[in-house]
Amino acid sequence: MRTLITGGAGFLGSHLCDRLITEGHDVICMDNLITGDMDNIAHLIGNQQFTYINHDVTEYIYVAGELDNILHFASPASPIDYLELPIQTLKVGSLGTHKALGLAKAKGARFLLASTSEVYGDPLVHPQPEEYFGNVSPIGPRGVYDEAKRFAEALTMAYHRYHGVDTRIVRIFNTYGPRMRSNDGRVVPAFLSQALRGEGLTVFGDGSQTRSFCYVSDLIEGIYRLLLSEEHEPVNVGNPYEMTILEFAQKVQEIANVELQVVTKPLPQDDPKIRQPDITKAKEILDWSPKVPLEEGIRETLHYFKIKLKL
Repeated sequence: MRTLITGGAGFLGSHLCDRLITEGHDVICMDNLITGDMDNIAHLIGNQQFTYINHDVTEYIYVAGELDNILHFASPASPIDYLELPIQTLKVGSLGTHKALGLAKAKGARFLLASTSEVYGDPLVHPQPEEYFGNVSPIGPRGVYDEAKRFAEALTMAYHRYHGVDTRIVRIFNTYGPRMRSNDGRVVPAFLSQALRGEGLTVFGDGSQTRSFCYVSDLIEGIYRLLLSEEHEPVNVGNPYEMTILEFAQKVQEIANVELQVVTKPLPQDDPKIRQPDITKAKEILDWSPKVPLEEGIRETLHYFKIKLKL
């Protein structure tokens, strides 16, 4: 198997590079490093199964030779990134997806789109099944990411129906683990970095909003199973264990063995109040469900940040 991973130097992309190389694939990692990091793939440089190409996927993509799979993971993925890079986020979701799908069509490759739970917006249905169309503000500040992914899904299904491209769509829920950037604005790296530094934990709003956290190895397993499946329509992959942000703040303090003040800030516009995947489809089609307990995953991620931050 020869596989292209766009955004392959990012948090999830780099873990996918590792997994597919382990499965015997020759992996081409394509990334322009706007939010990716060469440190995430440094251990793969020199591996005969691995090739890195620095390229912006919103421009024409050229890859010599045959391709069996294209996994499109290129995109800013955290609020701090897509709020600072709104145009780039919209372009990679639209132009980038178009270029990647065009390459899949030309090569006869299987195509897997990294979509997101953000397509559900601030949901009015709970938990969120794949059939739910979502509650998204297209003109709100988060709309640049939400609508980019919604458009990417529509384009992917159009290429499947009109051109016969063999496509997959994974809707990824909150995922954490090693290789996250400590300053990317998401709650897991924010809390863990603050806990290691002995700083107050920043909670937006009153902390009653909920999230469901999936460890990265569980997510990668779900994505790999989806790639091998025959399912063309979107599949939620995430951990249905739901908790409030305040509960998560308490859990982080317990695991890190610290007592810290909780510092509250205003809730950002359009921030989802609830978030929990319905993974019935993943269980039935992929025989997949998350295995890693929260405590174990947080300890592994804490260890990574402790080394990364030199604390």
